[in-house]
Amino acid sequence: MMKKITSITVACLLLGLCGLTVLAVEQKLMNVQVKKGTVRSTPSFLGRIIASLNYGDQVVVKEEHNSWSKIVVPGISTEAWMHSSALSNKKIILKPGASDVEQAASNDELTLAGRGFNQEVEKEFKSQNPRMDFTWIDRMEMMVVSQNEIQAFVKVGELHPEGGSK
Repeated sequence: MMKKITSITVACLLLGLCGLTVLAVEQKLMNVQVKKGTVRSTPSFLGRIIASLNYGDQVVVKEEHNSWSKIVVPGISTEAWMHSSALSNKKIILKPGASDVEQAASNDELTLAGRGFNQEVEKEFKSQNPRMDFTWIDRMEMMVVSQNEIQAFVKVGELHPEGGSK
């Protein structure tokens, strides 16, 4: 009787391990859900920029680390990192209501993606929130900091960000 239980237990464990192996091989396809998504060499906003992807581009997620996804872009063999907030499980298409796709972008999503938070949208938001002061937000929107300036800041400050800056 003891041998039967042991054999059954071993068989279940082996089947479980086989199942885990199959899951590890499975690819997780995701889509870029931001206008321009930055692909970096390390899982850090200070990592060297390798490429930029556009809204709707598809990637394969190989691994997830904190809020970063290690990705491969189909057709390009280089593995790199992209912040997970820039990715979506939804299949993004530019024509709402298409029947050949599980989840199409809604009309509202397309409108927002096309319009962004522009002056018209801001004006409407301000009218609904008259006490809100947008002075500092407007100033921040005008600021442009290049990747080289960020790298110089990290170097001069002798900072060692998590994920590195290579």
